[in-house]
Amino acid sequence: MAACRVNHAVAFKIRRNNMNDKKYSLRPYLLAYKWHYAIGIFVLLAVDLANLYIPQFIGEIIDGITAGKLDMAGVGGIIFKILITGLIIMAGRFGWRYFIIGASRGIEYRLRDDMFSHMETLSARYYNSHKTGDLMAYFTNDLQAVRMGTGMAVITVFDAVIMTVMVLVKMVVYVDFKLTLFAFIPLIFIAIGCYFYGIESKKRQVKRQDAFSYLSDKVQESIAGIRVVKAFAQEEEDFKQFEKACENSREKNLAVVKLRAVFGPTLDAVIGISVIVTLLAGGRMVLDGQVSIGQFVAFNSYIDMLVWPMIAAGDCINTFSQAAAAWGRIQTIFEEKPDIVDMVPPENVIENDGMAGRNADNLAEGIYDKIQIHGDIQLSHLTFAYPDGTKPVLSDVSIHVKQGEMLGILGRTGSGKSSLADLLLRVYDCENGMILLDGRPITDYPLAVLHRDISYVPQENFLFSDTLEENIAFGLEDRIADNPAILDAVKQAAKDACIHDNIMGFPDEYKTMVGERGVTLSGGQKQRSSIARALLKDSAILILDDSLSAVDTDTEEQILENLMETRQGKTTIVIAHRISTLQKADHVAVLSDGKLTEYGTPEELLELGGFYADISHKQQLESELGS
Repeated sequence: MAACRVNHAVAFKIRRNNMNDKKYSLRPYLLAYKWHYAIGIFVLLAVDLANLYIPQFIGEIIDGITAGKLDMAGVGGIIFKILITGLIIMAGRFGWRYFIIGASRGIEYRLRDDMFSHMETLSARYYNSHKTGDLMAYFTNDLQAVRMGTGMAVITVFDAVIMTVMVLVKMVVYVDFKLTLFAFIPLIFIAIGCYFYGIESKKRQVKRQDAFSYLSDKVQESIAGIRVVKAFAQEEEDFKQFEKACENSREKNLAVVKLRAVFGPTLDAVIGISVIVTLLAGGRMVLDGQVSIGQFVAFNSYIDMLVWPMIAAGDCINTFSQAAAAWGRIQTIFEEKPDIVDMVPPENVIENDGMAGRNADNLAEGIYDKIQIHGDIQLSHLTFAYPDGTKPVLSDVSIHVKQGEMLGILGRTGSGKSSLADLLLRVYDCENGMILLDGRPITDYPLAVLHRDISYVPQENFLFSDTLEENIAFGLEDRIADNPAILDAVKQAAKDACIHDNIMGFPDEYKTMVGERGVTLSGGQKQRSSIARALLKDSAILILDDSLSAVDTDTEEQILENLMETRQGKTTIVIAHRISTLQKADHVAVLSDGKLTEYGTPEELLELGGFYADISHKQQLESELGS
């Protein structure tokens, strides 16, 4: 059998530790691209400086021609300067886009990777309380807002501040200080308005993004459950709920748009007032001979150049507000801590196993390969209640499963069977020492090792939207596309799970696409595909959580016989409601309200005349009546 994803687990753990050490701010991401920003801002500065000379050159042409001091050769020389300046501006605009926008894309890429890695470490509790659609919004709308805040917003804020200062300086130096002062006074009100606009914009952006998350979740949930919606003829009611979510999103978006609609025209009005003041004061100064016609034309061009920084001021405030709201939501993900973590460093596990004294480099390389679970399981007075519950779902359960044995678990719905499987997988934790693997507390083993050496087939089988062969090979380190030799092992596992003949009956055989969540397969086919995936992993411990409920008894018996043959020397735990599933088990544990009420071989439990015997007789009678 091919190896499990050990190397991936090592890399994942290193990445997870890095995430846990990280301060939850954008600073590390920005610093990673500090040279991109430095070069980009330098190029942007060069572009803005070059822009300042275009009005000056035009003014020199006008004054030179008006005064008769400039011939055609002189005009051609200045036009050549304008062309060179234009080429510099063109190249510079490509440069700042490449460096600054490129840096923002890189930050988005790293953030998305870190978010996904961190979310993979979070425990079941987090996903029980957060909807899929809402989480998807973090990876789309929120990340896009952060990208805009670290990209275009940097450019707009630079222009809003630096270019404004440079234009004003140029207006003072080249034209006139008094005229510049007249034009600038109305612009002060823009700065005051921008401050209050930013405060209100951030509040509305938060509500807007929350509404988008709710809408995303509603769409995702409706599409995922479309079969149920149709089966219960709830299309109209579902559409009404969708309309409410749409209306809520529309209102929150309109609130942002209305604020922009007020701020934009106000900004234009202030700029217009500045232009009127310039025309009145500047025209008088031209008539009085204080300013030349060329200088006045250049001054009006500079006023036009101030329009973009003023607009940029509003845009950057809006973008930063949206980015700040999005980053606040993203921070809540990074601040969420996993409930289940490694309790003992893997080095200590190896040392306690008598493997100390190894070279440090060798220890770090393939460290998880040196830790193995053999399959001896001991439950010692196991008592457990869910974090949000008060009543224990398991009470004082003591069972010893030796390596290579098959344990059957029987019980009514809600008796704690699946909870026991969750504890063995450390989806949840119980008190230390209640579960021992190979004589050691389960918390001594790294999670990567635990999940590598335990295969699990859940009640709700999940298949990815991929080919059958890739779904079965999911637990292996290599993909079939990279290592075609795996396909032989995949087919053998499918035969052991009694799904091979079904697969060969499909037009594309093992390359059949199963659709989202395996929607194109029947319940029994999905169960057997999941069993094949677990068998291919060939782990020391296999847990089947009611994984044969959708197959007929003949197929069930064949699968169990294959398990007995292929898993000799390995531990298997079978949770079931049907007695036929448990007849080949070495021992059967009967749970009732979380307590171990019966334990023994199938024959012993039949003689005991308890719950096991009662269920056995009833199911046998049902089988006889059915036949």
